Amino acid sequence: MKSHRLTLSLVGLLALAAGCATKVRSVNPTVVSGELRQWHDVTLTFYGPESSETAEPNPFLDYRLDVTFTKGGKQYVVPGYYAADGNAAETSATGGSRWRVHFLPPEPGTWTYTASFRTGTDIAIDAGAGGEPAAFDGAAGTLKIERTDKMGRDFRAQGLLQYIGQRYLRFAHTGTYFLKGGADSPENFLAYADFDGTYDTAELTREGEAAGGEFIHRYEPHIEDWRPGDPIWKDGKGKGMIGALNYLASKGMNSVYFITYNLDGGDGKDVWMWTDPNERLRFDCSKLAQWEIVFSHMDRLGLMLHVITQEQENDQGLDGGELGRRRKLYYRELIARFAHHPALVWNLGEENTNTTEQRKAFSKYIHDVDPYDHPIVCHTFPGQYDKAYEPLLGYEYFEGPSLQTNDTHAQTVKWLDRSAGSGRQWFVCLDEIGPAHTGVKPDKDDYWHDEVRTRHLWGNLMAGGAGVEWYFGYKYAHNDLNCESWHSRDHMWDMTRYALEFFRNLPFTKMEHHDELTSAENDYCFARPGQLYAVYLPSGGTTDLDLGNTTETFRIRWFDPREGGPMQMGSLASISGPGRFNIGQPPRHTDKDWVALVERVKP
Repeated sequence: MKSHRLTLSLVGLLALAAGCATKVRSVNPTVVSGELRQWHDVTLTFYGPESSETAEPNPFLDYRLDVTFTKGGKQYVVPGYYAADGNAAETSATGGSRWRVHFLPPEPGTWTYTASFRTGTDIAIDAGAGGEPAAFDGAAGTLKIERTDKMGRDFRAQGLLQYIGQRYLRFAHTGTYFLKGGADSPENFLAYADFDGTYDTAELTREGEAAGGEFIHRYEPHIEDWRPGDPIWKDGKGKGMIGALNYLASKGMNSVYFITYNLDGGDGKDVWMWTDPNERLRFDCSKLAQWEIVFSHMDRLGLMLHVITQEQENDQGLDGGELGRRRKLYYRELIARFAHHPALVWNLGEENTNTTEQRKAFSKYIHDVDPYDHPIVCHTFPGQYDKAYEPLLGYEYFEGPSLQTNDTHAQTVKWLDRSAGSGRQWFVCLDEIGPAHTGVKPDKDDYWHDEVRTRHLWGNLMAGGAGVEWYFGYKYAHNDLNCESWHSRDHMWDMTRYALEFFRNLPFTKMEHHDELTSAENDYCFARPGQLYAVYLPSGGTTDLDLGNTTETFRIRWFDPREGGPMQMGSLASISGPGRFNIGQPPRHTDKDWVALVERVKP
């Protein structure tokens, strides 16, 4: 979180009162909801001027709500938003007098808050504008925050997922490091029939990757994965999407990639935040409140939000690609409504074609508005890595590439090393493999996914990469736009989980790529030299390993990337240094991929 200083007006007739009350008093305009615990969403709802999505002045643009939360020397300025009647997910209201802010308390104790609520032309996107005080400006109170009571993969148990200048993101509360495995498809995950105001705006036919007729998601195969007690809205809506997320989490995945804007030439033409496909300055309160229900469930399941803010086809659609009036408001609304989720990454765009200057401006603006400093990455075309990423090396508001590549291991190594050399280490994820018509096929077409597993999954992780998400090619069932069932890649999720579990049992943050230590041409070595070596053999067989000058003895065990399970003994139990030695053969299926773990025997 970042610290800010803000001078607040105390103009107004409303008396100050404690904000931890959960019922409204006539002297207190604030209603606090949610569990008042560390890393939980604490929501403050203010009673302000009556307005609507179509009102003048524009409640999204011509009012600015910021709330400053303070505890000791810590101070966070959190942007707020217009929330219609405060219950729009259920009522589909387009008007009302509720204004809202979400706070993610980083520690227990007593926090004070003070609201700044100002009005003026375009004040929401003009940080320097003072405007005029309105309604509850100056409202203040206290919040008594307890320790989190959550456990396990629930992100409220782990805390804010942060970029800390290393190869891996880390959770602020537990200190554990994050390795990503998840779904890149469908990119239009939010094009869901049960959300208000959501439909396909495309023509009757599409071309290329988007070929096909009008379409909208229902996720009916996943209704069976919904469980009693899971969230729904409006008397039963949402079961398909909530069930889909339950299923993905049950497979051990921890991330979902989704786009929030694909109009203006985008592929799906079915996801937007605004009140109308032709509107860019007014937002659909009920749709976004329903998104919030889904995102909150993702927090509980331990599924990171990978937010793709635009795609190549529409990255010039807001302000001609500049950081202008529409884009600033779009980013502010995204941040105000959703930045309180503990595990979230902002992506500047899929296959992005903005200029370096524009990308830098976007990154800085997002960092300036986002009180939680979520990581910012950018996705680009294969073969355009140098053009996109080279000028961003060392830039203080950018944290890493979102790779689209079939050269996974080499590109991961390259950008890890180049960024380290720039003085600002990036985390490097694989977020799309090609070709576009193939990606990761359904299990029925490619059950073992040999190429995906060997070249891409293990290729990223063995380089020191931060993890993967899987894209589904458009020539196969359940593709990047029309996927209705994540069951279609059930076995791929399993093999991804095996890899993540293997790495989590290693001191992976202390290990680095060391392919130079082995003799085989196509193997990968990830090591802490003198202590521990993981050697991945994509085609099986064997290799020699250089132990250097050490005279220690090293035990050799083998891991099966296809089946998972416990470590196994191969043809050779141990080797001793110094020098280069053959590591022997895996226990069986010697023509298949295996991982050898060569570990120093402790005295």
